Amino acid sequence: MTIPEDFILGAAASAWQTEGWSGKKAGQDSWIDLWYKNDRQVWHNGYGPAVATDFINRFREDVALMKQAGLTHYRTSINWSRFLTDYENATVDEEYAAYYDALFAEMHRQGIEPMICLEHYELPGVLLETYGGWASKHVVELFVRYAEKVFARYHHQVKRWFSFNEPIVVQTRVYLDALRWPYEQNTSTWMQWNHHKVLATAKVVKLFREKGYRGSVGCILNPEVTYPRSRAAHDVKAAEIYDLFYNRVFLDPLVHGHYPQELFTLLEKHQVQWDYSAEELALIADNTVDELGINLYYPHRVKAPSRAWHPDTPFHPAWYYEPFELPGRRMNPSRGWEIAPRIIYDMAMRIKNDYRNIDWFVAESGMGVENEGQYRNRDGIIEDSYRINFISEHLYYTLLAREEGGKLPRLHAVGLHR
Repeated sequence: MTIPEDFILGAAASAWQTEGWSGKKAGQDSWIDLWYKNDRQVWHNGYGPAVATDFINRFREDVALMKQAGLTHYRTSINWSRFLTDYENATVDEEYAAYYDALFAEMHRQGIEPMICLEHYELPGVLLETYGGWASKHVVELFVRYAEKVFARYHHQVKRWFSFNEPIVVQTRVYLDALRWPYEQNTSTWMQWNHHKVLATAKVVKLFREKGYRGSVGCILNPEVTYPRSRAAHDVKAAEIYDLFYNRVFLDPLVHGHYPQELFTLLEKHQVQWDYSAEELALIADNTVDELGINLYYPHRVKAPSRAWHPDTPFHPAWYYEPFELPGRRMNPSRGWEIAPRIIYDMAMRIKNDYRNIDWFVAESGMGVENEGQYRNRDGIIEDSYRINFISEHLYYTLLAREEGGKLPRLHAVGLHR
């Protein structure tokens, strides 16, 4: 099996993971920044967005490294919280915007195509504190104003746009599982955030097309390839419901233009209240995305629940499933993730069969190995044969999917460069 000439190998990161706080002004904290300031002890060894990799000052050397590595594409984000100084009136921070002017110019000079997300967890903190973040329809409108300013400034330099990276993650961690700051278990708020991010995507797609810009608008999702423990009906049903709440809740409206009816039914059954209108659903139906990025790291395995739900516990999708750990699975010990390269093939076949074979790509894949200095040889080179094997196996299934009719022209390994 050989890699076709039009197959793209890229890399991915985000603004908050790389840039650091150099030049950040008062009032420009994002949700990520507030989480770090309020709960630093849960960050690995205290590392966080304050310094990151200082990409904002060192991007030229990093872009040169991209060129040296043979990359042709780099996916990152613009930090909404820093791009504006006044979120209500969409007043651009010219200093920060000029940094992106320079970054995109340098990328094009080096032959690297930018692929840009409008939001990668970088919701302005003041919008969370003032309006409840994505629970507010006003925040949806503020996001569209921000997108309008970004498109107007950079549409000649960027042709591939994405509304969000992993739009389900923040509200799942904060409001569904209550694992992240500010720790509030509220399934209704979780669903409201989901809906408003779908709505915001549709509005941004509509804006982009009405302006007549050349290029595309998509969204980068992290659906998990979900396997039932067994072929028994109760385990299969558990996997289907997990898939409904965590995968189809975004895949269906973004690609097909509507939420699954089963989702409405179960939310109503469990009295999960969320605000939507017929007008909003019509706008979503008329403005589906041009392409998808899919982040794929590991599969998710579930089984039917083995215990009754406590009557005093608010509804959570785990009402219908329990996690299942496959005996003998291969593991990445640094992350606690199962290594299963076939998930790329299985996702490709699903997109082909269930989602009109929409254009898509692997937007993130990788290992995240800790303490790699231990693998450094006497010449100072990290001998990461484990990563070479990981990428090779995932490339194999990527190319196999392509041979069987899946639209999969590229794979982006996630990395922070230094």
